Amino acid sequence: MTNTDLAFTPALEQAQLIRQGQVSPLELVELYLARIQQFNPQLGSYFSVATDMALADAKAKTEQLTQVRDSAELPPFFGVPIAIKDLTAVQGLPCSYGTPILKDKIAPYDDGVVARIKQAGFVILGKTATSEVGSLPYTEPPGFPPARNPWNLEYTPGGSSGGSAAAVAAGLCPIAQGSDGGGSVRGPASCCGVVGIKPARGRVSFAPVGDRQNGIATNGSLARTVADAAALLDVMSGYIPGDPYWLPEPEVSFLEATRQPLGQLRIAFSTAIPPLGDAAEVCQQAVHETARRLEEMGHQVEPGCPDFRALIEPFQKVWQAGVTATGIPVAALSPMNQWIAAQSGSAGEYLQAVAQMQIISRQIVGFFENFQVLVLPVYMHPTIRVGEWADLSPEETLQNIIRWIAPCPPFNASGLPAIALPTGFDSRGLPVGVQLVGRPAAEATLIALATRLEATNPGIHQRPALVA
Repeated sequence: MTNTDLAFTPALEQAQLIRQGQVSPLELVELYLARIQQFNPQLGSYFSVATDMALADAKAKTEQLTQVRDSAELPPFFGVPIAIKDLTAVQGLPCSYGTPILKDKIAPYDDGVVARIKQAGFVILGKTATSEVGSLPYTEPPGFPPARNPWNLEYTPGGSSGGSAAAVAAGLCPIAQGSDGGGSVRGPASCCGVVGIKPARGRVSFAPVGDRQNGIATNGSLARTVADAAALLDVMSGYIPGDPYWLPEPEVSFLEATRQPLGQLRIAFSTAIPPLGDAAEVCQQAVHETARRLEEMGHQVEPGCPDFRALIEPFQKVWQAGVTATGIPVAALSPMNQWIAAQSGSAGEYLQAVAQMQIISRQIVGFFENFQVLVLPVYMHPTIRVGEWADLSPEETLQNIIRWIAPCPPFNASGLPAIALPTGFDSRGLPVGVQLVGRPAAEATLIALATRLEATNPGIHQRPALVA
């Protein structure tokens, strides 16, 4: 196996190689640090690299292996490298939120999800790029190099978890944590040709914070395979005392769900999002091809989609309020986020928007009484160029954003689980994908179904030429 092959080896396989003594945690970390040094200047996928911390942790774990009698006693991802999005606090590392004024601010604690990642044995390589305060679906925060898509450097990897998705796609880490408040895991996953899971509300804690914007945001996983993404979700999941939302433990682990039998499902699909109309042709083709494959598997597949049009205005108000909720001085933000903050309105208007969003979400969830899965485009058209909207007014940019990401926010509002799965490439060689949306707390069904779709399309696991 070459170093490049090892860099693109799934995280679960890397964990087994470590247990078998075929590779050490230190060798893996050194491999990824070398790739980051080589490729990150072009990609901008990492804001900060934890070189000293990662090497020290990897050396300690490599030494620990010499003293372990039974590798079964090790945590599941012992010695496997991982990247953390720079909206998430890692003790001893910067947490910038994509803002220059916090670029050198060191986090004094671990977020709850990071504590679980460490307990699982991962070695943290660094903090990945995010859009400023995580508010935008492209990762070009002022004061930082723009994150770029490893399939074509002229294009964005999406946002706000653009750095995490690009790092996974480019083999700068085998797996990554992200977060999704309106498509911020699923969109970058689709732009970069990787798997992204947005779990159901209450599956993953936001400790020490209670929630993000009345529960529209959640931590999620990004990986090159469904099994890796599912296994990271297992690691991150679970109640932490004081969480405002929580779900019972699943009957089987999400990794085990990739191996579970799956009966016939009733599945809806749509290539249009009311009131915005049809997605781009290549995105429609991805949905139709997925529907065909599902039908060939024996599932009952038919057109159908909830009506999302009433959700746009209240969701927009809740999303806009998130910019001011960060506590970062508005004057320190980019003109786009300053404009967003100015639209956020009063506390009363915010609470009215939350109430409207919750009422409409009940209707969205009600759609799934008749269907177990919904197949939609992830975004309404493939990825945009870096800086494509830079010269537009904030109003024009917002309308472009709404049009682009429209299939994603309804499931942040309703708290339903969703998984983005790559399906192929467009004529520019850029990835295209679909999202599978499921019933409340039904991630296991989505993961099982995505695993089977993945197996029918092995060509999706290619490597970008830039880093291959």
